[in-house]
Amino acid sequence: MKKSTTLEDVAAQGGHARAKALTPEKRSDIARRAAEKRWEKSGHQLARASHEASLKIGATELPVAVLEGGTRVITSHAMMTALGRPWKGSYQRTELPNFLSAPNLIPLISQDLLSVLEPIIYLSARAKGRRVVGYRAELLPLVCDVYLAAREQGLLLFTQKKTAKQAEILVRSLSKVGIVALVDEVTGYQEVRDREALQALLDKYLRKELAAWAKRFPDEFYQHIFRMRGWQWRGMYINGPRVLANYTNDIVYKRLAPGILQELELLNPKDDRGVRRSKHHQWLSDEVGHPALAQHLYAVMGLMRISQSWDEFKGNLDRAFPRRGNTLMLPLEG
Repeated sequence: MKKSTTLEDVAAQGGHARAKALTPEKRSDIARRAAEKRWEKSGHQLARASHEASLKIGATELPVAVLEGGTRVITSHAMMTALGRPWKGSYQRTELPNFLSAPNLIPLISQDLLSVLEPIIYLSARAKGRRVVGYRAELLPLVCDVYLAAREQGLLLFTQKKTAKQAEILVRSLSKVGIVALVDEVTGYQEVRDREALQALLDKYLRKELAAWAKRFPDEFYQHIFRMRGWQWRGMYINGPRVLANYTNDIVYKRLAPGILQELELLNPKDDRGVRRSKHHQWLSDEVGHPALAQHLYAVMGLMRISQSWDEFKGNLDRAFPRRGNTLMLPLEG
């Protein structure tokens, strides 16, 4: 039997129709005012966001807001995303957020950082009037400074190196955009500047910085080495055997072009701790070096796929890509 339509049904349908007819700005305003009324009744006095948007960092969008009174905030979720750390939604709350709670980082935390470390809870219209946990936006570059200082002093754990790399990308990019914003402000140009101009500039710099850190060696390349050597593969962020660097030099750089490895060693030497400041591939040119590297790796991985053992792969490699300036059938080091 067909269900009869009640007055409540009609009212609900009318409400949905009116909501669809509203502009996004109007819906946000209604949601914000509704949230305010709910929190007034409950006795809470929370700050509310007067302006909200998403800051694009590469392909990632980070929710940010300006609260009434002018406080700039970035959500806690966005903070984790910006640092390249996973968000699981189940981190234990401690006096320090988990991205700063590692014992090796604590001595590097400055007073300036501590002064803006307190989380801020505010009402977000974009979140349909719900509470959002965030931090002052100036905390992000200060956290980046901690990771970069730890790297400079040799205090980083292996699992923190990815975060430090992301921190460098952020600091270098945001500093370049920052000077442009200061010039615009002091000259008054910010009043006529297109509101998307700084975002476009940030995108430009980030593309440049991210290109410097672009991943050139697929995981498959190392997975095949581990397979043929009989090593257990535990992922790229787990320390592998030290001989792996020698294998990479021999399989790739010694066979890429005559004398290229020697030149890279001069341009990118190891420091006193035996660590290079950058990857060899970052010194290759975009016009010639990177295309040649990609072509070589593609061919080498083809040989890896058909090789059942390390000895078989060595023979195939030496026949297909002999070391530049050497004779055939020379054994790999290690």
